[in-house]
Amino acid sequence: MCYNLGVRSVLLAAGLLLAACGGPAAPPAAPETTVAAPYLVQVGDELSVRLFLTPELNEDVTVRPDGRVTTALAEAVPAAGRTPEAIAASLRQAYDGELKDPRIVVEVRAYAPARIYVAGEVNVPGELSSQGPPPTLLAAIARAGGVRLSGDTGRMMIVRRGADGKPLVLSTRYEDALSGRDPAADVALAPFDVVVVPKTGVAALYGWFNQYVQQFVPVSWGFSYNVTPFVSSLKH
Repeated sequence: MCYNLGVRSVLLAAGLLLAACGGPAAPPAAPETTVAAPYLVQVGDELSVRLFLTPELNEDVTVRPDGRVTTALAEAVPAAGRTPEAIAASLRQAYDGELKDPRIVVEVRAYAPARIYVAGEVNVPGELSSQGPPPTLLAAIARAGGVRLSGDTGRMMIVRRGADGKPLVLSTRYEDALSGRDPAADVALAPFDVVVVPKTGVAALYGWFNQYVQQFVPVSWGFSYNVTPFVSSLKH
């Protein structure tokens, strides 16, 4: 019994000594779970419109390419880019002239495939398609097989279609998201986003050299070159 107490005392003292001398730090606490952003309806989603007091008007509608839906009592109601609750509020306002106390609920019955494109220095470039919300930046890169050694993660960018149809080029903080320094940097992508991973400067230079020099000019790597005589001759 005395032996056990002695061992425990030695271990406790050793632990305190390590802590005082800057021993191994405890692993960081796991980040708190954050509430996911509300889902925004996309073009191609199938919506279920339900009326509690008049179930005969229940119907399923699909979000058109222009981002709107048309029901039996409402035409061209904006839907894409809005939450189901916001769409229900617009339908209640539209139905108010036809029905007394319209109680409407809108649910997403089927999700349109979210298409994302990953290009450049990844192992499997191409289109990524998934049901429901689009993937995050890290998930998209992972599904593309990860970044090649020739990829420049510091200059990664996202090309997004703007509201006016013109492309927007957005910078990313991929390294912050990957290292965990800033979990918010793992942004949720939007449908039809194009994630571009460019080559590093060294990889681009080697590609140029291989294409325009090495294939046509025999190169010997065993030579030495002294620049001093040439520099000296320029001074005279």
